[in-house]
Amino acid sequence: MPIHVRIEIQARLVTCDGETVVVNLHGALLRTSERLEVGERVKLYVSLTGKTADASVVFADADQALHFGIALDQPENIWGISLPPTDWEERRSDVKER
Repeated sequence: MPIHVRIEIQARLVTCDGETVVVNLHGALLRTSERLEVGERVKLYVSLTGKTADASVVFADADQALHFGIALDQPENIWGISLPPTDWEERRSDVKER
């Protein structure tokens, strides 16, 4: 899913394009067109949903340049993904059905 990332580093403002690799309500793994640094504050804009969110860079992949983990300040579904129903229960694979 394409996104726009706005990075505010002290008095410098950088805008770059990115793409989500994995998303959840708490953050995402992103592939970006610019290098991010762990600890930087970013503002995400998801073009698919028109939503924005503030976040922090919490991970930089040493093996894949320009892949970064971000944590949203407030858990929310800015991505437009379908969530499991409220009555959904996860079953453990080590528990046998009776």
